[in-house]
Amino acid sequence: MQREFETADVSPALIEQVRAAAARRMPLRIRGGDSKAALGRPVEGETLDLRAHRGVVHYDPTELVITLRAGTPVAELDAVLEAAGQMLPCEPPAFDGAATIGGAVASGLSGPRRPWAGALRDYVLGCRVITSEGKYVRFGGEVMKNVAGFDVSRLMAGSFGCLGVIAEVSLKVLPKPRAQRSLRIVASATDALARIVAWRREGLPVSGACHVDDALHVRLEGGVSSVEGAARSIGGDELDASFWTELREQRLPFFAGPGSLWRVSV
Repeated sequence: MQREFETADVSPALIEQVRAAAARRMPLRIRGGDSKAALGRPVEGETLDLRAHRGVVHYDPTELVITLRAGTPVAELDAVLEAAGQMLPCEPPAFDGAATIGGAVASGLSGPRRPWAGALRDYVLGCRVITSEGKYVRFGGEVMKNVAGFDVSRLMAGSFGCLGVIAEVSLKVLPKPRAQRSLRIVASATDALARIVAWRREGLPVSGACHVDDALHVRLEGGVSSVEGAARSIGGDELDASFWTELREQRLPFFAGPGSLWRVSV
């Protein structure tokens, strides 16, 4: 049974607040769930709260595209896609339900699949933005092969609100893999890196890797036969799949340490 989620279009009120702030030359602090407030530089200004601007605007699973308002929680997006057997492959963190789609795109924050599936910006097809002058403009579209002008929509990913207020975004989604296995292999950091490089050359269906506590944690995803074959090839002990949720949500003990670094993707 499909869950019912709250939906509301408050774009007129948001546009009016931006225009009023522009007239008074008042800076705005754009916020969603404030789950990533520690990222980027501190911003002082009048709060522009997008949490009320939420809901799925359009979603047809056969098209593999979903359009949502910026205040929609990431957890809600996950639930809608899960019901259709689909996913957003870059798996941005939900941060206990606080993270919003607008904040995820604005920060460009992805999850464990990022080195294999691509960054969040790779899944942005289009968006609607409120400019600093209070104009409501659209970039991109809602189709895979889009050639509608400059690709400003992907430029919004990681912009932290500097280019405008993200009010609506269209994302490319994909079917969930048929099979998944998670394994833990005792290995040094040097050995773990060598193994990952070798597995990539062999084309193994790796979709997640994390070296922590002197062990390499690996996730395999894809067809049943390819996943089972890869699991036999690399060996190791079975790992609870919840490890990847804890990693995605940055809840592993590793993240509590001073100066901890997860991964840099360039």
